Amino acid sequence: MDRATYQRLFDALVTYEDVHRIAHEEHRNEELLFVIHTHRVTRDATRRFYVVKRQVPKLVAQWKHGRSILEIAREWRFPPVLMGQQMLGELGIPRKKVWQTFLHPETAPDARIRKEVEELLANDMIYSPHGMELQRERGRKGEERLQHWLEKHGIGYRTEKDLRGKYAKTPDALLDNPIIFFGQKLTWIESKANFGDDVELRKNLRRQLAPYTEIFGEGAVVYWYGYVDGAESPPGILLYDGDSFESITPTVPPRPEKPHAAHPSRDHARPPHPGGSPSVPRSAHDGSGDAPPP
Repeated sequence: MDRATYQRLFDALVTYEDVHRIAHEEHRNEELLFVIHTHRVTRDATRRFYVVKRQVPKLVAQWKHGRSILEIAREWRFPPVLMGQQMLGELGIPRKKVWQTFLHPETAPDARIRKEVEELLANDMIYSPHGMELQRERGRKGEERLQHWLEKHGIGYRTEKDLRGKYAKTPDALLDNPIIFFGQKLTWIESKANFGDDVELRKNLRRQLAPYTEIFGEGAVVYWYGYVDGAESPPGILLYDGDSFESITPTVPPRPEKPHAAHPSRDHARPPHPGGSPSVPRSAHDGSGDAPPP
């Protein structure tokens, strides 16, 4: 996606209703738009969190005079669930009880709070338990797509779950043997059920991708919902969008022969499956990986 289009969408996707409106008006993928909307909302909430927090005592006073928490959240353009959690805390409700109330509104201290919490949950598709589960489900689907692609090409791998406790940082797929993408040897692949703008790329590089290269060597990251044109990844990390990645047939070098062992390693969690003849793939850096599909 070109940067001008991305910035225009980012600026326009203020509310959840904007996601539906723009998807209809511009015939765009609604899930992609929701991912971009999520970027905007979460970053703005992080930036203004303490600004809003300082106003919470005044906002609670307004609530006591009859205004609803949802009305206040909309006026401040702040996520409804986050606003509700801060305001209930200001009312003296213990943090653990606040969390329980948002998980199970029927446990709310009184009928008014229960009704308002239910309204907040219904109007927050990002910070509500339902919204957070949708985000986790997108992540699971991305990992399943990656695993399907690996198994389709007969590539053995181990997952983050398989590697838990063995390394400080673990990618979504650590390959049993390296593969070749456009002349670069890859030992790991990371799945991101997200859109890769500059902020997201910098965050992922610092927290995950750079440590992977230090521990395992060269690898690749797949942003299933695409990334901005001109995005750069550092040496040793290839960048792909979902459509380009799934269209690639990797080069799988022949595995070196191993001596017979009476007790094979239990670490080989995903044996390779038979695959077709590989061909040399295109690099994500050649600009071919920009097909936009949250």
